[in-house]
Amino acid sequence: MEETLASPKMAEIDLINNKPTFLEFYAEWCEVCKEMAPQVSAFKDEYEKDVNFVFLNVDNQKWGNYIDKFAVNGIPQVNLFDKKGNLISTFIGKQDEIQIRESINNLEKEEKPYEEIINSEFSTIQENKNNEVSPRSHG
Repeated sequence: MEETLASPKMAEIDLINNKPTFLEFYAEWCEVCKEMAPQVSAFKDEYEKDVNFVFLNVDNQKWGNYIDKFAVNGIPQVNLFDKKGNLISTFIGKQDEIQIRESINNLEKEEKPYEEIINSEFSTIQENKNNEVSPRSHG
């Protein structure tokens, strides 16, 4: 998977260009993300004429404001927005293809209540602790 945005500013534009948006937070090391990648790719192929597809790698610090804004602490996390940029659905963890497809199809309908679907199979985002010093690291 690759990031499809050049800058965080572009993500805002994608949310207001009058098309629904499929936003996925992922990481290269996330096994569940890798498992779902073929399914997500098939969705993109099928819906990209009518839906924006945006992929943000949680390990890239430039997306930190989005990670905070959408309270991402388990990945993959997929947020679906209607064409006005309203958050309609949040999926956390491994998801059933039918469930996501239904939600994508419902993005075109007006007045849909927000829903959050969490599966217990997800990866917890890990903080980068490479720069931390522990008492034992100095022998």
